Amino acid sequence: MPFDPIVSPTVRVAPHREPQFVHEDQQSAAARRLDEYRTRTGRRPNVLVVLFDDVGWGDFGCYGGGGAVGAPTPNIDRLAREGLLLTSCYSEPSCSPSRATLLTGRLPMRHGLLRPPMYGEAGGLAGEVTLAELLAEAGYVTQAVGKWHLGESRESQPQHVGFDDFYGFLSVSDMYTEWRDPYFFPEIVYSEERTAWVENQPFNRCFVHATRGGELDNVEEVTIPVLSQLDDKWCEYSIDFLRRQAGSDAPWFLYHCTRGAHFDNYPHERYLGSSPAKHPYKDTIVELDAIVGRLHETLHDTGQLEDTLVIVSSDNGPEMETWPDAAYSPFRCAKGSTWEGGVRVPAIVSWPGLIDAGRSSDGLVAFTDLVPTVAALADIAGSVPSDRFIDGVDQTSFLLAPEGQSNRKYQYYWLLDHFSALRVGEYKFMLESISDDDRDVLNPGGFTGVTQRYPYGRLYNLYLDPKETRSYLIRKLAYLDSFQSGIREHLLTFRDFPPKRVVGGGG
Repeated sequence: MPFDPIVSPTVRVAPHREPQFVHEDQQSAAARRLDEYRTRTGRRPNVLVVLFDDVGWGDFGCYGGGGAVGAPTPNIDRLAREGLLLTSCYSEPSCSPSRATLLTGRLPMRHGLLRPPMYGEAGGLAGEVTLAELLAEAGYVTQAVGKWHLGESRESQPQHVGFDDFYGFLSVSDMYTEWRDPYFFPEIVYSEERTAWVENQPFNRCFVHATRGGELDNVEEVTIPVLSQLDDKWCEYSIDFLRRQAGSDAPWFLYHCTRGAHFDNYPHERYLGSSPAKHPYKDTIVELDAIVGRLHETLHDTGQLEDTLVIVSSDNGPEMETWPDAAYSPFRCAKGSTWEGGVRVPAIVSWPGLIDAGRSSDGLVAFTDLVPTVAALADIAGSVPSDRFIDGVDQTSFLLAPEGQSNRKYQYYWLLDHFSALRVGEYKFMLESISDDDRDVLNPGGFTGVTQRYPYGRLYNLYLDPKETRSYLIRKLAYLDSFQSGIREHLLTFRDFPPKRVVGGGG
């Protein structure tokens, strides 16, 4: 029977693992390709993850944006032509939950970061096992650069959760600068008392450096002029890392997280007015595209490109409440929501010689999938923890097999500690959402709506109705059992693996 994501069965590979499709032919093809690579090179692949901040699904040219929306992205577009462009990749609704999910392979209701920690809140990686830890134990050199935002508590800092080195800041860019800008906060900037009050908030106002097991060293306080230079400085730091590793036999994992394009955007002076839009957000997109180009060029020039899996994505959908200093998405709503605009993100995967060039797929991929997939590529699949539930599925065969199909059947949407929706195939069944009615918010989308639960659920065909405006469950009742059984089996996993709430939610 031909494969169909709605009717094809899944296999549960272990009690603590998300069920997945098993495509035997593509598994064999991927295994042959990976074995040939290991035999030919005698090494395991390097991994470069470039994670943007609040960049929307439609910002890049390869997704229909680029010059058409005032910011050409030639380097990112070239990477897409050389690899695999994913059109249904899913993050979590906001940045910290997404970042923790990416590094642990677990949903926010399991790792406990349900929302971003702010102004010195502790964070929540204590007790979690990160991809960096798994790779470091297997001999990888691990480097984190840029925005962290998983908490400032010691046990949640990158140098204590698997990274050999960290150069970046711990929080989120607007916390460092919004109170310094008289356009947004004149009542603070022009008040010595209020300025002093913010300065005494319990958060580190500097970007920092740390090495494995050590303490943080402050590099420089993040003022607005410093902020405008951070992505350039961080790119140079990562380039230096890549050049050093070129002479080493050890594989490496570089987790490079940009400051851009989180509001407020102050692009480097080289990029001011560089976009056709002549707007700070669009200028920042041009700068981020150049950073991808610089990293890619370094891999090429140092002879590491064909040994490196490169992943470029964004941590969530657009932050529409700061329009027009915000990202673009063709889908409904924005960051902070479980409408498609909040969680469907751009994602490009490239590995010359292993991932066929010029591919595009609408197969479901979630941030949780990174951990089991990279673990399989690094030949350490057995190291993925078995004492906790892992929500990711191994997508190795999807990536490496010619015209591979995704191994994921369901996408689960959580809104803080509320189960919101499930997607299977082209259908999305939504039980709870955040409103984006313009009677609720000035710039509809994201965090400022009201939570609303639907007594009968809503069903959207995302191919026919990507804006999620027409529910027609009454005409599609034949699918109802598939949706309900998917939700029921997912929620039952929390019976044996109870949820954890560290930041946000009920505890």
